[in-house]
Amino acid sequence: MNTILQSIPAFLLIFVRITAFFVTAPVFSNRSIPTMHKIGFSFFVSYIVFFMVNQGPLGAVDNFIFLLIKEVIVGLSLGIIASIVMSAIQVAGGLIDFSTGFSMATIFDPQTGVQSPLMGQFFNVITILFLLSVNAHYLLLQGILNSFKVIPIFSTGLHFGQEAFIAHIIQIFMSMFVIAFQMALPVVASLFLVDVALGILTRIVPQLNIFVVGMPLKVLVAFGLLIIGMPTFIVLVQHMFELITQSTNSIIQLIGGMKNGVH
Repeated sequence: MNTILQSIPAFLLIFVRITAFFVTAPVFSNRSIPTMHKIGFSFFVSYIVFFMVNQGPLGAVDNFIFLLIKEVIVGLSLGIIASIVMSAIQVAGGLIDFSTGFSMATIFDPQTGVQSPLMGQFFNVITILFLLSVNAHYLLLQGILNSFKVIPIFSTGLHFGQEAFIAHIIQIFMSMFVIAFQMALPVVASLFLVDVALGILTRIVPQLNIFVVGMPLKVLVAFGLLIIGMPTFIVLVQHMFELITQSTNSIIQLIGGMKNGVH
């Protein structure tokens, strides 16, 4: 009985970190998943992780409260980093919608609770289905498991203020925008050429109603390019998830104080 009572603080710290991670991590944080299911899944994952991590001595009660806050910060940080990279899909969808003309019609995103671009939602659904089909979400679980090896549950030292940590966050933002531009560039560049062609055509035939002809043509070209370029989009999604894995591992090492966190 005493052994069980002594193990409760360690289990609670593990449970808090994993729950905070699932609240913000891609796929797991989807609002379509019931809250009770998320809590239950976090509990069973924490139960498994409990027997896999090294446990240390517990300090005073005030120290335990600080450890709880630390676990929340670590879990939220890892999940937010992964979500930042995943937001490249929404950025790419917004760029395509602006070029196509779909930006006039946005839809409500139940996951974020805000209006989101149509193509962003379309890309998001395809990405989640692809990641689930190849079991890529297991890599997210592996990442949070590795965090317990680098950042022990009873450690009190965090390194959020280091220059390397801030530089790596900036690098993650830059990589996210690069992936977003790579996803949207073929469609955006092609639609720009369509706009140029329509402008020349308008100068040649002034009687032509450019709005009647231009909008259906741009939509047709956009969907055609999306169908043709879907394999390239899947390759970029793979690269994006590799970036999520690398960024998560690097952030774990930087928070834990390891100097080789940046690659």
